[in-house]
Amino acid sequence: MPFENIIGHRHQIVSLQTAVARERLAHAYLFHGEDAIGKRSTALCFAQALNCEAHASADAIDACGACRSCRQIEARTHPDFFVIEPDRELATPQIKIEQVREIEQQIMYRPLIGERKICLIDDADRMTIGAANALLKTLEEPPDHSLFLLISGRPSALPATIRSRCQALRFATPARTQVEAALIVKREMPPADARLLAMICEGRIGEALSADAKEARARQRELLELVRPATLQSVTAILSAAETLAKADRAPEILAWLARWIRDLVIVQVGGDREHLLHLDDLPNLETYARRAGTDALLDLLHDIEKTEQQATRHLNLHMAMENILLRLRDALALAPAGASA
Repeated sequence: MPFENIIGHRHQIVSLQTAVARERLAHAYLFHGEDAIGKRSTALCFAQALNCEAHASADAIDACGACRSCRQIEARTHPDFFVIEPDRELATPQIKIEQVREIEQQIMYRPLIGERKICLIDDADRMTIGAANALLKTLEEPPDHSLFLLISGRPSALPATIRSRCQALRFATPARTQVEAALIVKREMPPADARLLAMICEGRIGEALSADAKEARARQRELLELVRPATLQSVTAILSAAETLAKADRAPEILAWLARWIRDLVIVQVGGDREHLLHLDDLPNLETYARRAGTDALLDLLHDIEKTEQQATRHLNLHMAMENILLRLRDALALAPAGASA
């Protein structure tokens, strides 16, 4: 696909195009940044651009997305394009040494139809030590016709020896407005739903393009019911909600929504930009709570929710954690009956 279809990352794209135009293309690049923000899409588009049979400008290479070469790279059938990625079906996905060695055998030979043999390594930080050491040998003395594109959301997990032999390009999260516009155009989505998905996905365009707006709306309504006075003023309702969510394995999901709601409340309290509010439609209730809530208590809650989310995979009692957080939220919002305490 053409670079214009990539959401954001103009600086990185121009940098790659300039390197090609000036014949200063490195043998290996490390595209790093948050997950699902367009690193892989940019790498695929770059591979297509380098092999495109229809691009007209030597100063700014691009992919047409329609020629035989572009279609083959998209379908992974191009004889000079290889992809290594972890086995997603494994409990702990890894890139094994056998995968790297198989590519090494292919990369040493001259390209069959293009100028370069290109190897894309997705989630490169998931290489085993053996796989990383095998790749290092190739990166130390790469064939002139080879190009490696490593993609990672955790570059610090890669061996320093691998990182030092790659030219690093850091990818930042696209602006929320860019993600919203893409959702409106690509998914023909109403602006309000596009705004919601862009905000809950925090600019991760890959997640936003596949997220279900109706499901997100349902989760939002569920959260808003949970923080209504009628729920928080009743200990029985709090305990019942916490038990139901824990049994359904949905406590981490609701905690994430609750953290966003509390952030909205703090924004209203400090007079922040309302455009940053996820629950903008619920502004009147946020303003009512903001007048009575304790900011320090809310910030402490946010900190503890973050700790709970980090420990969710360590056999933490999420049922008890949900109860505790909801009871403390009741106190922070001054909804507890006189003499009651969490």
